[in-house]
Amino acid sequence: MSDPTVATALRATRLGRAFRGRSALSDCDLALPAGRVTALVGPNGAGKSTLLQLAAGLLRPTSGEIRVLGHVPGSREARERTAFLAQEKPLHPRFTVADTLRLGRELNRGWDQAVAERLVRAGGIPLTARVGSLSGGNRTRVALALAVGKRARLLLLDEPLADLDPVARHDVTALLMAEAAERGVTIVMSSHVLSELEDVCDHVLLLKDGAVRLAGDAQELCAAHTRLTGRSDPMETDGLPRAFDRSGVVHAVTAGRQVTALVRGPAGAALGDEDRWISETPSLEDLLLAHLRAPRTDRTEAAA
Repeated sequence: MSDPTVATALRATRLGRAFRGRSALSDCDLALPAGRVTALVGPNGAGKSTLLQLAAGLLRPTSGEIRVLGHVPGSREARERTAFLAQEKPLHPRFTVADTLRLGRELNRGWDQAVAERLVRAGGIPLTARVGSLSGGNRTRVALALAVGKRARLLLLDEPLADLDPVARHDVTALLMAEAAERGVTIVMSSHVLSELEDVCDHVLLLKDGAVRLAGDAQELCAAHTRLTGRSDPMETDGLPRAFDRSGVVHAVTAGRQVTALVRGPAGAALGDEDRWISETPSLEDLLLAHLRAPRTDRTEAAA
């Protein structure tokens, strides 16, 4: 459940979106806190890009409603406060980098030329270079410069790190974390690279089959689960001891004689020889992977 004392940057109620009769999102309820960096994760086709486009005002809901910073997406108030970076990172190929940043300055009242140029120059990109001549990673830098230079209160970023090399990824994530920490900017960032989210995001939203399956503070969600590792029981298909309460199991996998399981809450149930089991708090990557691999369920988990 969301904390009513925390301001909400993005809220959706029974949100749905269908394309030609096929549902991309269905009955989604979510509330993302302001001033936080939210990791938007899920398998391909889960509805991540659809949610970001709805929040940016590029799509309209088929059902339910969505609000960004209290406003209808696409309204003047929402557009002034929101910046969206699409996965395709569309830029005019014949424009120079300087032309592109000048366009950002002309279209946005709160434009910060210094921060936009700093992000571009950090990648060694000449302002005179044409966008169409840039590598995928450098085009990403220019697109991010447009988003960050707008000085929006809400950044919606669809796979912003996908084309960047490791050094550039580190530099860009450091910039995004600084934006959230120093300016209170809310960032919603989709990514398939789960290992990179641990030190970047403090809130999680996992979509699966077009619905919200996991949501909440990242640390609280990890603390609400336990990762168990022990000797596999060859008489059980999941490898867990027969006496173990499986109602709390998110996902279990057996490799040879060892079984690893992610469970909700503390271990709490009979594990046979307890000294042969390792019980620990899962990493964020472990948590997300288990929920992504878990069988389809109607249950939505949220941090308390």
